Formats: sequence, C-alpha cells, structure tokens
Amino acid sequence: MASMRMCDPMLVGLGQEFAVTTGEASAVISAYAVAYGVLQMFYGPLGDRLGKLRVIGAATLACALLSLLTALSPSLNLLVMARVTMGAAAAAIIPLSVAWVGDQVPYEQRQEALARLMGGTITGMMMGQWFGGFASQHWGWRYAFVGLSAVFAAAVWSMARQLKTQPRFVPPAHPLPLLQYWQHMARLLTLARVRWVLGATWAEGALVMGTLAFLPSRLVDHFGLTVAQAGGVMVLYGASGLLYSQLARQSLALLGEKGLAWCGGGLIVLGLSTLALASAPVLAIVACALSGLGFYMMHNTLQTQATQMAPQARSMAVTLFACTLFFGQTVGVAVVARSLDAGWMRETFLLAALGVAALCHVIAQGGQGRVKALGG
Repeated sequence: MASMRMCDPMLVGLGQEFAVTTGEASAVISAYAVAYGVLQMFYGPLGDRLGKLRVIGAATLACALLSLLTALSPSLNLLVMARVTMGAAAAAIIPLSVAWVGDQVPYEQRQEALARLMGGTITGMMMGQWFGGFASQHWGWRYAFVGLSAVFAAAVWSMARQLKTQPRFVPPAHPLPLLQYWQHMARLLTLARVRWVLGATWAEGALVMGTLAFLPSRLVDHFGLTVAQAGGVMVLYGASGLLYSQLARQSLALLGEKGLAWCGGGLIVLGLSTLALASAPVLAIVACALSGLGFYMMHNTLQTQATQMAPQARSMAVTLFACTLFFGQTVGVAVVARSLDAGWMRETFLLAALGVAALCHVIAQGGQGRVKALGG
C-alpha cells in the first residue's frame, strides 16, 4: 500500500523534473493501478499451484528490486514502465495474504487477524503518502523509492525465515484448469447482482479514488502547502480509515448498511466541496479527514455487498471487485488529469461530489438493508 500511494504527493515535483504537466505525471499512478488491478485475477490460481507464501515472497522480492529500478529511472516513460511492473508484482501480496490467513487461522480468530492485516494496509498507505512527500521535498523523490526498497527487502528476509517454519507445500492433486477458471469468472458476469455491485464499485474508484489521488497537488497549488506538508495532511485520510475500523461494529449497529452508505457519501461530498471552494488550509485539512472517513464507510458497505453478490464463488467475486475498483481509479485519474491541465480542478472536484451523492443513493437503494454488527 505504501508503494501504491507514494507517488500521490510527488506529482508536482515529477512534472517539474521531467518538464511535463502534473496531469501527464499522473501516469505513474494510473499505470500502477492498471497493472495492480489486472494481475489480481492471475495470482489466485498461481498461489494455489505454487503455494501462497512462496508467491508472496517472490512478489515482495520483485518489489524490492523494482523499487530500486524506479529510483534510477532517467525519464518519465521509463518511470511509468517501472511503476507498471511494480504494480504487477505488488498485486500478489494483499489478496494472497488474506487467502493465507483464511487457510491458516481458525475461524474464531480470523476476524482479529484480518483486522490486523487491514490495519497494516491502512498504515502502509499513510506512511507511503507521508514519506513520499517528505522525501520528495527534502532529499528528492528517488530516495523515497530507495527507502521503500529497503522496507521490501526487510519483508523478504522476514518471510524467508517464516517459510522455514512452514510445512512443505504440497500442490493440489487436481488444480482447477485455467480455462475453467476464466469460464467460471465469465459466468459470474452474467448475474445481474454481480454487474450491479461491480458497476457501483467502478464508479467509486473513478469518482473517489481517481479524484483524491490529486488531493496533494490541490493542497500544494491552491492552498500553498509544501509537498511535505501535503503528504502529512494525507496521513489524516488513512487515520480516518483506522478510526472507522475501530468503530465499525458500533457504526453498523447504529446506522445499518444504508445509513453507512448515506453518511459515508455525505462526508465525501462535504470534503470534496470544501476542497473545491475553500481557501483556508485548515478547512482543507478537515476536508481531507472527512473524505477519508466517508470513503471507508461507503467502501466497507460496497465491500460487504461484494462478499454476498455470488456466495457460491466468493473468492472469485472478491477478485473481480478488487479489479473493478482499480480500473475505475485508472479512468478517474485519466479524466481528472486532463481537467487539471485545462485548469478545471475546482469544477472537477464539484462534479465528483455530485457524482458521489448520486452513487451513495444508488448504493443505499440497492443494498440489503440493515445488517448485523460485525461478530453479532
């Protein structure tokens, strides 16, 4: 997650170094997201055949090497290519980690283990955004990727030790053929409920993730913050996610699924509108925190619906959910990048806010009503 979000606060600096616009520099974000989304569909079968921990370890080693390659990129085109390959490698880590937890941890302890994993992913996102801005301003953006490579290398060492304690992996006797795997996935797309959830997920990726990828640039260009300060403000976005993860049980019990969708969407609308219209930096900071809390509330609602849209093929359905989310982000980044270069950033944030208002209505109307609190 740190590798995914590290480039957000770097866009202004990358544009200056490579003599391109901020919108053109955003290709480093969309390229990563495309590769990350596409490769999600391949690592599930690969992990079943070769062993989940082995594939995670190999992907982590590849990320360590590719982080160094990214730091050495002499041009924007080569930097984008490095980000593509890094996104392709990183795509294995989180979904196979979730699957490994499901294999190894008893059901009674699984929720706690997955909550710790989610806390790690949110913390990684926060640190990536902060360190990307801090390193970019004080040392240069290349050193951010050198530091990221060191973290990946430490993870490889830790995983190598973990693998020595694991039983020898025995591949399944009759693994599902890849052709049959793709046929099952295509069959899921014929279900109306699946298409509805994936459509809403795509819209969430485009409207929220695609727009907020440019939040650090907005903080620098419009509110006068430094790159390091903008990266620090983005920590609030992730901190809001950590807060929601601690209050999820109570929020579900109080609001239900529809209420979470409405409240989450409302907070995002308020945050985006404030970022578009306000001029005081303190309001931008508050808007960032509200947007993060709102995103995780609405996203958790969609995520819950994704786990139930095809119960007979839940793993495959969740894979499609993740792919669609990042495809939506890619489209959103491309559209917002053009708007930024044309000088329409304020209008784009306002249009995104209107789109989110419509989306949270759709999610609330299409949900399953009140759901039980987690663990209830």
